Amino acid sequence: MLKYDISFILNNEQVHISVDPHKTLLDMIREDLDLTGAKEGCGAGECGACTVLVNNRPVNACLMLAVEADGQEIITIEGLSTGEELDELQESFIDHAALQCGYCTPGMIMSAKALLMKNPTPTETEVKKAISGNLCRCTGYKKIIEAVMDVVNKNQQ
Repeated sequence: MLKYDISFILNNEQVHISVDPHKTLLDMIREDLDLTGAKEGCGAGECGACTVLVNNRPVNACLMLAVEADGQEIITIEGLSTGEELDELQESFIDHAALQCGYCTPGMIMSAKALLMKNPTPTETEVKKAISGNLCRCTGYKKIIEAVMDVVNKNQQ
């Protein structure tokens, strides 16, 4: 079977891998690189559970082909923490109980992280817009927005 050799940065580490031309970025990350934080919810780019950052922009990994990662910088939920130290957004989600089943949480955090990387002090409306592509069936979004806004408020101090 035809494979393509690609090279990219994943969570600050250089990766070289051969991939099938039809494999999605999500499948490569989960199956070949054993990073299972990003989830497949719908497989159609509708739910956001698979959100990762590609060059600091949120991307539905289920819609992007793995070969398109060549030369890119990708960050998954696993790449936000440093050793045992969680990212401030991850900590805030815990502190605010902004999760229930946790299935959407990695994608939700990655979408919020992309916003905060671009704009560390967004308004609540901007936060709502940034996470609008991420569906959650459990929390009702209130605690999620509170968790993100708590990080925003800390950034303003």
